[in-house]
Amino acid sequence: MRRLVFVVVILLAALAAAAGVVYSRVDAPFRGYSGQEQFIEIPPGAGPAVIGHRLVDAGIVRDRLTWRIALFRSGSARDLKAGEYRFDVPLSPRQVIARLVKGDVYLRPITFREGLTIAEMAQIFQGRGFGSAADFIQAASDVSLVKAIDPDARDLEGYLFPDTYGLPRYASAAQLVSQMVGRFNQVFGGDLKAAASAQNMKVRDVVTLASIVEKETGRAEERSTVAAVYLNRLRIGMGLQCDPTVIYALQKAGRYTGNLTRENLQFDSPYNTYRYAGLPPGPIAAPGRASLEAALNPAPVDYLYFVSRNDGTHVFSKTYDEQRKNVETFQGGRASHR
Repeated sequence: MRRLVFVVVILLAALAAAAGVVYSRVDAPFRGYSGQEQFIEIPPGAGPAVIGHRLVDAGIVRDRLTWRIALFRSGSARDLKAGEYRFDVPLSPRQVIARLVKGDVYLRPITFREGLTIAEMAQIFQGRGFGSAADFIQAASDVSLVKAIDPDARDLEGYLFPDTYGLPRYASAAQLVSQMVGRFNQVFGGDLKAAASAQNMKVRDVVTLASIVEKETGRAEERSTVAAVYLNRLRIGMGLQCDPTVIYALQKAGRYTGNLTRENLQFDSPYNTYRYAGLPPGPIAAPGRASLEAALNPAPVDYLYFVSRNDGTHVFSKTYDEQRKNVETFQGGRASHR
C-alpha cells in the first residue's frame, strides 16, 4: 500500500512538473524559424486548431499543447483575426495571440509619386500584385467619394493623393482608392480648403491648376511662378497652351507615342489647351501638397511665358519677344511658345 501511494505521489509530482514546464512556455519567447523573418497567412474562417497547426509548423509557437493552453488561458479563441502576419523576433504564445486578436496584420507598401494619372497608378497597383489595373480604374470611377467637394467630377483623377500606403495582401482596389481620397481630404481639408474658399476658387479648379503645375516642373522654387504664369493668362483671356494637357488628351485617346508633335497640338479634345481657352475640364494628374499650395499662392510676378533650360529648370519672361529669344537660346527655336 505504501508503495502504491509512493508511486502515485511520484506520478503526480511528475505530472505537476510537466504541467509547470508547459505552463511556463505560455510566457516564454520562442523562435523556431531560421530566417530573419517568417510570414504566415491565417485564412478567413480558420478555427483555433488550424491556426495553431500553422503557427507551430512555421516555428512561431513551440508545440500544439502549448498553443492550446495559451489560447485557453487567454479566453480569446473566438477573437483571432485572419490576415497575413510577419514575425521577426521571438514571441511568447501569449504575445502571438495578442497580435492575432488585435489583427496586427502585415501591411505591404505601395508608393505613388506626384504627377501620376489614374492609368499610371493602375499599372503600379497591378505590378505590386494587389490586383488588376482594370480593377483600380473601375474603383477610381467612384465619384461618390468626392461628391461633397466636386459634384462635377467624372472620375477621381487628381483626387488620389500621391503617397506611400500600407495595404494588407488582399486589399481591394476600392479599399486603396478610398484611402487615397481620404488622404487627399486630410491634406486639402484644412488651410488649403479655407484658402480656396477665400479666393472663390472651386476645389476642382484648384486641383486642375495644381495638376498642371505638377506636370510642368519638379522644382520646388518654380511651382508658384508656374502657377502665376497660368493664372495671369487666365486673367487676360489668353490660352494656356500647356503641353501636358495635350499629352493627357492623347493618352486618354490611346494616341500618345511619347513624342509631342506640332500636329498633336491640333488634336481635338477639350483637354487641349492650345485649341480651347481656360482650364481643361479637370485635373490631368495627381498633384502633391506643394503644387496645391502653389495654385493657391502664386508668386507675385507678371510673367506670361516660360521655356525649359533642359536641366530641369525654366526661364520666365513677360513678353513674346523675350520668349522667342529664350526659345532660340535654350531650345534652338524648337520649343513651344508657352
